[in-house]
Amino acid sequence: MTDVIDGAALLNEVEAFHRRFNVFPLEAAYVAVALWDAHAHMLDCFDSTPRLAFLSPEPGSGKSRALDVVETLVPRSMAAADASAAALFRSVSGIDGGRPTILFDEIDTIFGPKAGDNEQLRGFINAGHARGRVMYRCVGDGSNQQVQGFPSYCAVAVAGLGNLPDTIMTRSVIIRMRRRARNEKAEPFRSRIHVREGNQLRDRLAKWAESVEKQVADAFPALPEGITDRPADVWEPLIAVADAAGGDWPDRARKACVALVKASKANDKGSIGIRLLTDLRDHVLIGIDRLPTVAILDRLNALDDAPWADLNGKPLDNRRLSKMLSDYVTADGDPIVSRNIRTAGGVLKGFFAKDIEDAWSRYCPPPGAATSATPLQPRSEQLNL
Repeated sequence: MTDVIDGAALLNEVEAFHRRFNVFPLEAAYVAVALWDAHAHMLDCFDSTPRLAFLSPEPGSGKSRALDVVETLVPRSMAAADASAAALFRSVSGIDGGRPTILFDEIDTIFGPKAGDNEQLRGFINAGHARGRVMYRCVGDGSNQQVQGFPSYCAVAVAGLGNLPDTIMTRSVIIRMRRRARNEKAEPFRSRIHVREGNQLRDRLAKWAESVEKQVADAFPALPEGITDRPADVWEPLIAVADAAGGDWPDRARKACVALVKASKANDKGSIGIRLLTDLRDHVLIGIDRLPTVAILDRLNALDDAPWADLNGKPLDNRRLSKMLSDYVTADGDPIVSRNIRTAGGVLKGFFAKDIEDAWSRYCPPPGAATSATPLQPRSEQLNL
């Protein structure tokens, strides 16, 4: 008779193993990472797999060490500091004998500002979030080529400085790492000793995953109130694992979900487009129903802690402002474009608040209870309407 593995006790051991070597910023992070380690052993039970992202603003914050520990606990770990999309999807296709868990360290060198777009690699990471997605490539020699679909579904954990492309961030459990304080201690990670210890836990995770596979595959766990859309896709597999483990893990998982989703929103500045919309609402078009473009640019470029005065070395200008706003539409479905505004000095091009209101309601976070910004000057002096 096969011994029954206590899932809750096993996850406790996995969490304790991380605590020996990693100092995470929130207690919720230990819960999330232990659940992520376990979920990697049962990917075919889920419709999607969240990416795990250890990010920090500065080096020396423990990101690589966190990835080292994860590597010992997941199936068929494949460390990829520098790999092409083609190499990765061939690996995921099982050419080398099994689907890997891909671990990217120094991911900022791939997606950082000096690294180029790396659209194929980003496409691979995004596509591999959902089960059943394939990437199509031409294979063969010369004119004798055929289209072949390569699977991309696999678990991916990354570590790096700064942020990731928005499309990856929204598919990730994000752990914001910090340098250890003087009173925070961590055990040195010795590969010759601790890889073996982690691998023993890995093998037990694999056996437990096999024993609960049907239970997890049939589960559609209840998520905490307010967790919907992309965060729900990210957390559903982890909460399903926690429910299968039992003990206090179902409760801890849901509390960790709420805490980390809240933390990610607090750190999420949104895309540059959403930042523009929000700054227009909160700092520019306050109590004003229209404003010439030149005045809008003056106010945006004067904002502290805003990117507008230095976008790739240049301040925001009329052309880029118009292009960015044209990506959004009015309530009638027309692109937001500048229109004529009659002022005391003549007719100038500018933007109307009512044209942007629909985009504000759809994309921007709720406005703050108060704002220190005021109109550039009294409306009666600014416009002759």
